[in-house]
Amino acid sequence: MTFFFIKKAFFDGWDNFIGLVVLNLGYLLVLLAIYGGLELLAVSTLAGIFVLLIALALHSFYTGALSYQTKEFAWYSRPGFAYFKSSFKVIWRHALLHFGINALLITMIFFVIPFYIAYNTLFGFVVAVVVFWVTVVLALAMFYYYPLAIQMPDDKPFKSLKKGLMLVADNLWFSLFFAIYHIVNLIFTVIFATIMPGVAGIQLSRQVAVKLLIYKYDYLEENPDANRKKIPWDTLLFDEQEKVGTRTLRGMIFPWKE
Repeated sequence: MTFFFIKKAFFDGWDNFIGLVVLNLGYLLVLLAIYGGLELLAVSTLAGIFVLLIALALHSFYTGALSYQTKEFAWYSRPGFAYFKSSFKVIWRHALLHFGINALLITMIFFVIPFYIAYNTLFGFVVAVVVFWVTVVLALAMFYYYPLAIQMPDDKPFKSLKKGLMLVADNLWFSLFFAIYHIVNLIFTVIFATIMPGVAGIQLSRQVAVKLLIYKYDYLEENPDANRKKIPWDTLLFDEQEKVGTRTLRGMIFPWKE
């Protein structure tokens, strides 16, 4: 499943290259807001923090909209701008919780953990370690949060978060791999000046991951006595593999010559 995930995420991104670039360009507004907030900190701490909170909220809402759009890419569809604009009406509740969780994660990373480490005591170290692992688990769960919210639209925000935590617990090795995959994508995002894969490409990969994992749980629901460690991925992903197909470098660059 992991190797097919890499393949599908890459080809879905390639097939929607222009759309992802346009969506990533829109994210520059969020980056500008973050930059403005950091610059303002030197003048006024309260004003800087306020602008950074606005930027964090913009990040939550915009990435939610990106996830809503890229879900269609993972389903081999290419909706227009009207679909993207309608996403804010759908994801705003989940975006508010996303904003709250992100604010909590930032607080724990930059304030809570350093605060307890600074004590230089065993108690402070233990608390810092516990908070660190809570932060890691929450961060991993957030990889799945928006895709779950969008692929299961009847779920409320906290239910989506709960399911994200369950996915982390039940797919720990894939989640750790997924974290490394995110780091690699972030490196390429910096190299290519946020154009690719960018936030949109990362959201697309999350949609692909959750889409594939859902096949596992549909199978287990239909076969409650099945061995959870021996999932027949080749069978479950047969249709997806057929849709993705095989590609050649010539066909990817000059598809009309295939």
